[in-house]
Amino acid sequence: MPVSLPNLITIARILIVPLAVWFIIGHQYGLALLAFLAAGISDAVDGFIARRYNLQSELGSYLDPIADKALLVSIYVSLAILQVLPNWLAIIVVTRDVLIVGAVLLAQVLGRPLEMKPLQISKINTVAQIFFAGALLLALSSGLKLDAMLIGGAIMVAALTLASGAIYMRDWVRHMSGPPGKENA
Repeated sequence: MPVSLPNLITIARILIVPLAVWFIIGHQYGLALLAFLAAGISDAVDGFIARRYNLQSELGSYLDPIADKALLVSIYVSLAILQVLPNWLAIIVVTRDVLIVGAVLLAQVLGRPLEMKPLQISKINTVAQIFFAGALLLALSSGLKLDAMLIGGAIMVAALTLASGAIYMRDWVRHMSGPPGKENA
């Protein structure tokens, strides 16, 4: 079966990640912002094409969140390494995603597969992470001061990330604690 156009666009979005990181570590924040914007636009385009032309696929349902998380985690880690972003924020963002992926994989291995559905808090968290990363790249590329935005944005993203992770973990514990074959999350 050939790979659909939306999936090809998503794969291209994944390939933008190392480019964005390259620009960040090279302090080429304007180019990093352009790569970030290109990834965002491609995300909207692949989703539109998939829905409009009924090209949704199981592969796409896995690739799309991988592309999103790869971009966000890479940007947060890169900016933390450069000491633009607090290390603790990058650690919170990465840890949440690792815990969720680990929990899903563990549930699968233990024969208790868990269907992951994005929670409303998770959607809000993702929007906040995207907005904050984009705002940081915009500020860095235009030479704006980061102090107030950095503190407020970091606290907001940390709170949403922690809340989202806690709710996913609560639901996972409920699912794993319940009788086999029953959905408890």
